[in-house]
Amino acid sequence: MPDIAEHTGPEVATERLDRVVIRFAGDSGDGMQLTGDRFTDASALFGNDLATLPDFPAEIRAPAGTLAGVSAFQVHISDHDITTPGDAPNVLVAMNPAALRNEVSRLEGGGTLIVNEDAFGERNLTKAGYTANPLDDGSLDGYTLYRVPMSSLTLRAVEELGVKPRDAERSKNLFALGLVSWMYTRPVEETLRWIETKFSQKPQVRDANLAAFKAGHAFGETAELFDHPYAVDPAPRRPGTYTNITGNTALTWGLLAASQCSHLPLFLGSYPITPASDILHELSKHKRFGVRTLQAEDEIAGIGAAIGAAYGGSLGVTTTSGPGMALKAEAMGLAVSLELPLLIVDIQRGGPSTGLPTKTEAADLLTAYYGRHGESPLPIVAAYSPSDCFWAALEAARIAIKYRTPVILLSDGYLANGSEPWLLPAVKDLPDLSTTFATSPNHTTESGEEVFWPYLRDPDTLARAWALPGTPGLMHRIGGLEKEDGSGNISYDAENHARMVHLRAAKIAGIAADIPEVMVSGDVEDAEVLIVGWGSTWGAIDGAVNRVRNQGRRVASTHLTHLNPFPRNLGEVLRRYPKVLVPEMNLGQLSRLLRAEFLVDAGSVTNMRGVPFTAGELEEAILDYLSSPRHGNEGIR
Repeated sequence: MPDIAEHTGPEVATERLDRVVIRFAGDSGDGMQLTGDRFTDASALFGNDLATLPDFPAEIRAPAGTLAGVSAFQVHISDHDITTPGDAPNVLVAMNPAALRNEVSRLEGGGTLIVNEDAFGERNLTKAGYTANPLDDGSLDGYTLYRVPMSSLTLRAVEELGVKPRDAERSKNLFALGLVSWMYTRPVEETLRWIETKFSQKPQVRDANLAAFKAGHAFGETAELFDHPYAVDPAPRRPGTYTNITGNTALTWGLLAASQCSHLPLFLGSYPITPASDILHELSKHKRFGVRTLQAEDEIAGIGAAIGAAYGGSLGVTTTSGPGMALKAEAMGLAVSLELPLLIVDIQRGGPSTGLPTKTEAADLLTAYYGRHGESPLPIVAAYSPSDCFWAALEAARIAIKYRTPVILLSDGYLANGSEPWLLPAVKDLPDLSTTFATSPNHTTESGEEVFWPYLRDPDTLARAWALPGTPGLMHRIGGLEKEDGSGNISYDAENHARMVHLRAAKIAGIAADIPEVMVSGDVEDAEVLIVGWGSTWGAIDGAVNRVRNQGRRVASTHLTHLNPFPRNLGEVLRRYPKVLVPEMNLGQLSRLLRAEFLVDAGSVTNMRGVPFTAGELEEAILDYLSSPRHGNEGIR
């Protein structure tokens, strides 16, 4: 197979674009996630700004060629700052009829459609529910259709390598990647190096994938099927070292940074669950930093081990998704009583129950608030972008360590699997999270004996002392039964119980003085409406607010990272504006909390479809809200 460099082809003009949204779709065995990921990495290395949306099928292995088995990956690349993976793809690459049927409705009118025509046989058409071939019946006339025989061209490219046809056909995703890389002038060197490294232990597979990628690139250049290639220039960026990072990886690195900045060993007790499992996988690679990971037998064991690690002086972490939060609830109540640093990471997904395990949702906010028995308030921190997961993890750890409390850290499937370029911070700019352990008795009894009382509190933070087990002279009792204020002895006294409940609540409420006030952007002084967001709605809100303001409407926005306690100026900010609208990936959980806490008529726009908001959807919702006297729940379905 000749090198790509040898295919110079005729001189053609390259059309420059400021942005493009591409969606790869095929069967779950077609490697669409890998294809999209490699295109994304090439774009990141080229210097584009980008945002991605991997879209996994819910079935682990749905029957090949069926709608249930369609896997997709959407990537938005640009020469300027962007915050979403795009409202609608400009280009759809469909590897089979099921992918076309499932995804074509997302494609913009007049968009580019590239299909693997070899897959459009009668059997696959029937599986996808087609009664006629859509490539021939005129139903795709509203798009620019390119019919490419990817399977047969891939087989031809690798036939001299002696690869079995069934195995060779698996490389067709690399053919598609090569073709689209040519269309959008992506650098190919890194992709070629990745193929060589990834499959170095399987030379025949390596060579087949290399041949398929080069064949796809050469096809684009020589087939005269396409008018010309396109180019999206790099985006302006601050100097520094960048990496393309997913939310789960960023969160993992944030936990590692918190461990290093606090000088505490990191322990993760976790039971695998989609979409949180990647955190366990990534952390297990970093034992050189003193990390210990336990893949527990169930969710309860995972959090129990993390609580034990916190008792022993580690930064204890447990990761899960919505179903696991329910199972961990009793142990979270124990952690509240123990008053030890603990991070409970909830990567939210569609529910209830098993629900939509591979789809995104942000419907665990009220669970985070109230999903334990008794009065057991906990701080809640929510990340808003893939790279912000790093900083959210650091902030959650800071609060947990300083205030001796469990902290719930919320992310979701969209943030966990989505990616964006991230400027690596300098180590010197990371916060100091150092803490101290008790080393000597802190109380003198009436008899003059010096003892350690575990529930004597710092007057500023109300945090109790943290004593490592085995420290001479510091024997003490902790546990789930109510403790006597100060001594930690078991107490059933009613007045003591009330005092301890109020102390724990006051400690959490007091954190409001130690977090930033909310910042408002947009038309701060005279907005017609304030858009309040939390979590992964940030990107779509940012895009929608800019679009509405460009139409002459006055709109302000704020985004909450700290959800319990709320920032101390939030009530004043909410009351400043005539209307408040809260977009959420649930049925209006934050809007309910704002109404209850601040008595404001917060409207709600909701999304429960397992996919994130688009900026266009929120633009329409904001305009509708501004033009209507109605307040309340406006759902996007």
